[in-house]
Amino acid sequence: NVDEYEVGQEVSVDTFETGDIIDVTGVSKGKGFQGAIKRHGQGRGPMAHGSHFHRAPGSVGMASDASKVFKGQKMPGRMGGNTVTVQNLEVVQVDTENSVILVKGNVPGPKKGLVEITTSIKKGNK
Repeated sequence: NVDEYEVGQEVSVDTFETGDIIDVTGVSKGKGFQGAIKRHGQGRGPMAHGSHFHRAPGSVGMASDASKVFKGQKMPGRMGGNTVTVQNLEVVQVDTENSVILVKGNVPGPKKGLVEITTSIKKGNK
């Protein structure tokens, strides 16, 4: 409960116990500028027999009727560096001496990156 803590008070890892279900929020690793195939999982063109359409994004809009590209079209651009929350992860072990929480599953962000750990909202079936 938030009311139990004061501003500036140190919070230790023994807040969580083995078997707890948690949510982990962090900033995902940045991948830089990526094409539509890697960024959105679009298909690619044929790779042989004189084709010049290998990794291009393809058609982005209609011809005469709309005559524009609609907002939200999946295009190449910067990938990663977004706030990501992974839900319903299980706490495997809590090491109070080294202030480490071992979690079963994927945690967003780079190694030694800052993450926010909260008790799970959805309490998944694990």
